Amino acid sequence: MHDHRRLGRELGLFDTDPLMGAGLPYWLPDGAAVRYALEEYIREAERRAGYRHVYSPVLGKRELYEISGHWSHYSEDMFPPMDLGGEQVVLRPSLCPHHALIYRSRSHSYRELPLRMAELGGMYRSELSGVLGGLTRVRAIQLNDAHIFCTLEQVAEEARSALELIRRAYDALGIRAARYRLSLPGPSGKYVSDPEMWKRAADLLTEVLDSSGVAYERGEGEAAFYGPKIDVQIADSAGREATLSTVQIDFHQPERFDLRYIGPDGAGHRPVMVHRSVIGSMERAVAHLIELHGGAFPAWLAPTQLAVLPVSDAEMPQAVALARQCLDQGLRTVIAGPEQGTLGARVRATRLVPYQAVIGAREAAAGQVALRLRDGRRIGPRPADEALAGIRALIDAHSAGLWATGTGA
Repeated sequence: MHDHRRLGRELGLFDTDPLMGAGLPYWLPDGAAVRYALEEYIREAERRAGYRHVYSPVLGKRELYEISGHWSHYSEDMFPPMDLGGEQVVLRPSLCPHHALIYRSRSHSYRELPLRMAELGGMYRSELSGVLGGLTRVRAIQLNDAHIFCTLEQVAEEARSALELIRRAYDALGIRAARYRLSLPGPSGKYVSDPEMWKRAADLLTEVLDSSGVAYERGEGEAAFYGPKIDVQIADSAGREATLSTVQIDFHQPERFDLRYIGPDGAGHRPVMVHRSVIGSMERAVAHLIELHGGAFPAWLAPTQLAVLPVSDAEMPQAVALARQCLDQGLRTVIAGPEQGTLGARVRATRLVPYQAVIGAREAAAGQVALRLRDGRRIGPRPADEALAGIRALIDAHSAGLWATGTGA
């Protein structure tokens, strides 16, 4: 694996500036393209899994986090409150209190449950300078987060479904989990004091892991302050572990926010809140993908998916027309023309691009392209429409391959 901090800067994916501050990287156009593709993928995966998306503000009154328990259990990791019009507001350290309020804003029947609420939202952690690094530990986080409000009988199946969503995402991204951990409370006083609540939640998560056939370890002192969780661990280029994905069962916040649904008996009942993040923060996910793929991302994630290489200036009109056709089909495309060097030099300069479309005199006259694949294969001259349709199909399928069997490779 590679060091994402070095490679990410070399490839022009992200960078930092002292005037923005430590732990606050900015995304360059190529990095933003990778992040956007990742966001599109997870939103669509969630939509297909029955989630509905919301937006919520990154600020909240201090009182909100006092109710949720973050202020008493987590304030050391939060930015200090800001005085505003006689009250104090805080940059949120988590999205769950906001989603609890959104749920509470409407009445709900048991027929609506499970209610799956998702958001790609910003949150902020007051990390110490000594632990910040690249994209893996930052102060401004864009989190793929979701909260499922359900009955007690639905909890186990919702948690299992979340684990399956994580597995499918890892397959599409080429990620392999280092291990699964059942994160439990330790002796520290940072945890909510409710032994019965902790046991119920831990028993449910143990049932989910056992029934899913996943090998896992128990981790004392790794739980969230309000409940146990399943953490999916990944390892970086130096072998350091970090949590990327998580599934949590929470009885605490529904109680704190007095969340209810109307049951079949016409009475109010308390829902359970399942927290889950499929790919964690965009920052940590992209950092891991940079290291995992060395910048040679799967075609659907690549910042540039196709490079058009006219052999000489005479083929530039056809190259421009092909690039426009690619853009119309949603392919991220650049033209690497003769002014950038010899054809060999341009092939080397775009070596991380999944597809290179070479247009010589013969291809230009016939309205065709010859494709070079990143893995070294070559696809003989064929109509541009046919070549682009093959590429588009693989990208739409989020395939890890570059060319489908039986298409004439």
